[in-house]
Amino acid sequence: QVQLVESGGGLVQPGGSLRLSCAASGRTFSTYTMGWFRQPPGKEREFVAAISSSGTRTHYVDSVKGRFTISRDNAKNTVYLRMNSLKSEDTAVYSCAARFPLDSGSIYTKRHDYNYWGQGTEVTVSA
Repeated sequence: QVQLVESGGGLVQPGGSLRLSCAASGRTFSTYTMGWFRQPPGKEREFVAAISSSGTRTHYVDSVKGRFTISRDNAKNTVYLRMNSLKSEDTAVYSCAARFPLDSGSIYTKRHDYNYWGQGTEVTVSA
């Protein structure tokens, strides 16, 4: 069982930056593939980024490539999402997710691939 708690959301101007954190409970964090998803107002939840349990592989949705960076610190049981050059269309509730992977290099991009979810943190990009 993994419990996930996100933090770091808030109001930011277009072009600004935020770093989201997702703290996980349990001693097996380093064995989980981690993902970030977001749900814009009035839309369905969508994949943003994922990182393998080993941390050696990452994957991003095209709309955030070059602007967002996912990373993890297994010693702190935390995964991060650094968001730069934010745009109004990045406004959403951001949630982290976890699943036990088939191997240490596995990446997952579908919602149904993940077993554990946090409650989410709201990001609003507005002038």
